[in-house]
Amino acid sequence: MKKFLTLLTLVTILTLPLGGCASSTQSSNLNNMIAVIETNHGVIKFDFYEEEAPNLSTNFAELTKRGYYDGVIFHRIIHGFMIQGGDPEGTGMGGESHTGEGLADEEGALQLKHTRGAVACAKSSQPNSIGSQFYIIHKDSNFLDGNYSVFGQVTEGMDIVDQIAVQATDANDRPLEEVKMIKVYLEER
Repeated sequence: MKKFLTLLTLVTILTLPLGGCASSTQSSNLNNMIAVIETNHGVIKFDFYEEEAPNLSTNFAELTKRGYYDGVIFHRIIHGFMIQGGDPEGTGMGGESHTGEGLADEEGALQLKHTRGAVACAKSSQPNSIGSQFYIIHKDSNFLDGNYSVFGQVTEGMDIVDQIAVQATDANDRPLEEVKMIKVYLEER
């Protein structure tokens, strides 16, 4: 009888709905959400590839909910290639994931293409080094395909990406004039 009750309890626990419980690997249900990046040049909006990149989409969403990107600059601009931001230090060496640990590329995200408007995770050459930094592709860059995880696609504001991508930079690809994310948030479609 005791074994039966233990089994019954286990079955009951396993079949309960998860409700509000969440773990660092559980997706944030972003199906009806878009990311909005208000910059000092205008607004950029993008959709998440939640199915292909659930953990990386969740990472961006969770950091956004914390206000992590508010006031952060785009610290790297390479003309005809991409704009990069997400480092609160503004050096290109900082930032962390929402878990505080480096994240890994996701197989589905590695299959997505680096076409104009793709939003992808910046990382170092070390494994599990994805943190808060991301970049937006200005011109198709298929040489990155399969090496970096794409987790979103710009749906509005490519004209703003275009404006940012042609800003004057120094020899280290830092913009000469500050390009800032004033506020970053999620909104319903």
